[in-house]
Amino acid sequence: MWHTLTIEETRKSLKTNLEKGIRDEEVERRKNKYGSNELVEKNKTSIFVKFLNQFKDFMIVILIFAAVISAGLAFIEGTNEYIDSIIIVVIVILNSIMGVIQEEKAEKSLEALKKMSAPTCKVKRNGKITQIESKDLVPGDVVYIETGSYVPADIRLIDSHNLKVEESALTGETIPVIKDEEKVLSSNVQVADMVNMIFATTIVVGGHAKGIVVETGMNTKVGKIATMIIGEEESQTPLQIKLRRSW
Repeated sequence: MWHTLTIEETRKSLKTNLEKGIRDEEVERRKNKYGSNELVEKNKTSIFVKFLNQFKDFMIVILIFAAVISAGLAFIEGTNEYIDSIIIVVIVILNSIMGVIQEEKAEKSLEALKKMSAPTCKVKRNGKITQIESKDLVPGDVVYIETGSYVPADIRLIDSHNLKVEESALTGETIPVIKDEEKVLSSNVQVADMVNMIFATTIVVGGHAKGIVVETGMNTKVGKIATMIIGEEESQTPLQIKLRRSW
């Protein structure tokens, strides 16, 4: 959306004063509305708890029940043929281990994204340029970006000078993108081609710029990736998928 707007349209939409920034009281109001400019993590649990949680799935419970019935029948009939029960138990345990591994990978991916977040940034508020913690940014803030710094939020550029940004964290492209704040783009443009925007967790490798914060926290492009990663923690293992298809 924001890449389709002119600088003036963006300013009006976010009710921002480009010369003075926004006032402290407005910052507090927007914080309450949009929340902190941070990537949200789920409450972490121990590996043991994660392992036990794998057994909450209804299909896994049925498999365990089947293993118990099979072992019970083998015992009652005196055949001592427990091989089926053992195979089922081994499969269930391996499935649970795989589920734990998936959750661990998802958590580490999210931690890696958080480490790429800018800790501080320069912002204009009440007519003065000041250094603040990036988590305190709100939509409408006017920020200043310099070479070597991580971009603290999704930003619509309003003034740039030879700005080059490395966006591999989002697009996979390692070649720096040359930015141009004057461009107004169509709605179907891909992230890699949004030359009038810069995005959270990307890094400035050349030039400097000024821009308006348009999205913060989980509403940024990287925040949406984080949401997908969190969703992967709840994703099913291959065994669970196959069981549901055959059910």
